[in-house]
Amino acid sequence: MSDQNAKPAQNRDEIVIKVKDVVNRFGTRVVHDHVNLEVRRGEVLALVGGSGAGKSVLLHSIIGLRKPDEGTVEIFGQQVGDLDSVNMRNLDARWGMLFQDGALFSSQTVAENIEVPLREHLKMPQALMDEIASMKLSMVGLPEDTAGKYPSELSGGMRKRAGLARALALDPELLFLDEPTAGLDPISAAQFDQLVRDLQKSLRLTVVMVTHDIDTLRATADRIAVLVDKHLTVGTLDEIRRDPNPWIQEYFSGPRGRAALDQVQTEQQNA
Repeated sequence: MSDQNAKPAQNRDEIVIKVKDVVNRFGTRVVHDHVNLEVRRGEVLALVGGSGAGKSVLLHSIIGLRKPDEGTVEIFGQQVGDLDSVNMRNLDARWGMLFQDGALFSSQTVAENIEVPLREHLKMPQALMDEIASMKLSMVGLPEDTAGKYPSELSGGMRKRAGLARALALDPELLFLDEPTAGLDPISAAQFDQLVRDLQKSLRLTVVMVTHDIDTLRATADRIAVLVDKHLTVGTLDEIRRDPNPWIQEYFSGPRGRAALDQVQTEQQNA
């Protein structure tokens, strides 16, 4: 595992994800109309948009779960749609994914769930896999006895953390999160936001998350990509809220958006 733990030197100008002129359609309905996006190494980029805007569809296009109707997606300089199964498998090992509901296998214990990517990509003794699973549980703040429990025995917040532990099983460089705080109470959501930020810093991760939570944007995102009118507008929270688009103004300059920006400004002043 030592080679896998060795992360490349951080170059904040390096583009690790490049989405170029991506078009996604469902029948005659166009969801994304020549969307472009670049994600830099080491940043947390949040993808937001209204219901039905296609946030998760774009995320799935990036990680290869859906092939765009037009355009290309490059990750670490490799064009996702052009890779054979072996090279795609190798690329897939370099990222982790937390789906909205955790997507844990109900018939497997938490430890067995965490070990799924280890079994898929590596060959190692069971004792070592158990040790890694235990370490990942500790990393996401879950007690040791969680390993032997089943997903149905966990709270919603614990399932999210267990799913995050599985996403981190292979020590990825990239972490994808789909609505990570959906369904959590405000306290649990704030704790999860802090966990993501702490892990991003300590593990030097590049994070792409889909979210609708203004507080999550404030707490975690370096930049925000807003999916509106089939295109993306990208910038910091302060930059985005100055965009004149009516949906952006309503979303970011409403009471919750103003409160989030006020909190950012307060934290900057106290830093």
